[in-house]
Amino acid sequence: MGDNKKTLVIVESPSKAKTIGKFLGSNYKVMASVGHVRDLPKSKLGIDVDNNFEPQYISIRGKGDLIKELKKEAKASEKVYLATDPDREGEAISWHLAHILGIDKTKQCRIVFNEITKPAIKNAVKNPRQIDEKLVDAQQARRVLDRLVGYQISPLLWRKIRFGLSAGRVQSAALKIICDKENQIKAFVPEEYWTINVEFEKKEGTKKKKFTAKLSEYDGKKLIISSGADAERITGILEKGEYRVLSIVEKERSKKPYAPFTTSSLQQEASTKLNFSPKKTMMVAQQLYEGIEIKGSGTIGLVTYIRTDSVRISQEAKEAAKKFIADNYGESQWCNNIYSNKKKDVQDAHEAIRPSDVNLTPEKIKESLTKEQYNLYKIIWARFIASQMQAAVYNSVTAEIENSGYIFKATGSKLIKQGYLAVYMASDDISKDKILPALEENEVLKPLDIESEQNFTQPPSRFTEASLVKDLEEKNIGRPSTYAPIIGTLLERKYVVREKKALVPTDLGYLVTQMMEEYFKEIVDVGFTAELEDKLDDVEVKNIDWKDIISDFYGTLKTELEYADEKIEKVKLEDELTGEMCELCGKPMARKRGRFGEFIACTGYPECKNTKQEVKKIGVKCPECGGDIIVRKGRKGKVFYGCSSYPKCNKSYWYMPINKKCPECGELLVEKASKGKKYSCSNQECKYTE
Repeated sequence: MGDNKKTLVIVESPSKAKTIGKFLGSNYKVMASVGHVRDLPKSKLGIDVDNNFEPQYISIRGKGDLIKELKKEAKASEKVYLATDPDREGEAISWHLAHILGIDKTKQCRIVFNEITKPAIKNAVKNPRQIDEKLVDAQQARRVLDRLVGYQISPLLWRKIRFGLSAGRVQSAALKIICDKENQIKAFVPEEYWTINVEFEKKEGTKKKKFTAKLSEYDGKKLIISSGADAERITGILEKGEYRVLSIVEKERSKKPYAPFTTSSLQQEASTKLNFSPKKTMMVAQQLYEGIEIKGSGTIGLVTYIRTDSVRISQEAKEAAKKFIADNYGESQWCNNIYSNKKKDVQDAHEAIRPSDVNLTPEKIKESLTKEQYNLYKIIWARFIASQMQAAVYNSVTAEIENSGYIFKATGSKLIKQGYLAVYMASDDISKDKILPALEENEVLKPLDIESEQNFTQPPSRFTEASLVKDLEEKNIGRPSTYAPIIGTLLERKYVVREKKALVPTDLGYLVTQMMEEYFKEIVDVGFTAELEDKLDDVEVKNIDWKDIISDFYGTLKTELEYADEKIEKVKLEDELTGEMCELCGKPMARKRGRFGEFIACTGYPECKNTKQEVKKIGVKCPECGGDIIVRKGRKGKVFYGCSSYPKCNKSYWYMPINKKCPECGELLVEKASKGKKYSCSNQECKYTE
């Protein structure tokens, strides 16, 4: 009987279990824990602060049957391998599984892999290791710290402001960063400045070539023109003087390819190029990592592990890229580029995000992927291949043109060696040549036009989700796995709203930040949060005892909590009036927030209990019944646009309709976001766009 016993492999997700099961064959049984099986209780703090911060873990509610099944299979198996994700969170899940299943943690029961491919899985099974207690402690430290902050400050916010608010170790620091930026914008005072540009025309053969030079210096110093009177005076001098070419500097400028993606840089580039939110990027990347059914190849994980802040790549991956580049672009196009991590002591267990097989080009597997999977895989694949290629080389020309002591500059640039640009063009790469005509020193130029223009300095830009991720990473706040959830929480709590792509703090966000700044300075202090993040890394890197870090932190937090509870007065948030009157009692209606989101209620409560859902009109009438087209939400929360007369009229649109009919079929046009605004006919059979 013993010979028939299988090896049990436990992973986190069912889709990963399915992929791995196909690689390992009939002697293995692969099951999914579906995330954590044990955690801190939801109903109470769950940390014994008087007993050296011992966490009080319990089995997660609803996981009883799954745990029973895992125990049964573990008992019947010859070996059990814990194959959760290769990071702190994954290590902790394996540690909890070992506890629940009675597995000796000193045994070689843990297997890890950076990509879900047959060779990687087979290799992992051959090289099991012990559970890494340092990684587990680093996760426990973060979990306990986050619980202490969240479960002790949040109830204070509920009592003093309103139910449902929250504070968090990383969340509150991120919110302060957004509020600080908004304060800078509000305090910004625009300053006037003027620019002067001159357009020239030069004959080249039979053609005339125009180019523009910008005024930049006077008498060897940078020139700032601060008034219209100054601009007019300078223009008058220039009109009397002569334009002469002072110097021409021509040089080659090379631009190296970017490093392969980390979690942060992938989120930023997917936002810029694909208009994906960080949350969407991680969701699609997870699908690519866990495995896709590829026609002719079976199920395969297409990319390496997606939560990483390292730019390192394995020697095998480097060799595979070298061969692919030599075969497809020529040997001379490969370059042994070395990339280094921003943090010197970063745990280098992970590689950068790269394709698991470079030969699976995006075009080759396009028909097996959804549009979103294809687009994301394409930038991951291309960025990796490009990272192993030669630099792009530009020929750049700078001409200085002088008139009466005023110096103008004109620049030109021409791509002379494509290098990595043959494969991948990042959002800030130059794509168009800008060529100056042939000029000679001391040549006199005749101006076609001189233009002075009034400008004003611009306030700093608000954060987008992508630029906030970049800022958090640069300030050392949070880690790759936390960027998307942090932004999600800030939006969900209504501390921040999206305006177009920008993140704007709400009055509630300001109020919570103000309270945190006053009573819990360290938690919202960027420097303190970054320093704490480093200490938490030291648990993993330098063997620091995690409970010492918690103890140091909690001493201050406890004192602040007691002081804040005593000093903070209850805040009455003003209701936001909608402008409507209650049809039952005539009092104003106000926008309120409950457990299930926003709704409209009478301000006469509790005498009048009239409530209704908020109706958002878009100013467009239903073409079928004349009712208002309003913003609606489907069962899964997806926004669509439907007639207010529903269910009598069920006219609806997935994209926002506008007050304009299609000239070809008469249906309403809808707005589809593209690079510019694009309108299409709402009738799917009609292909009209404008």
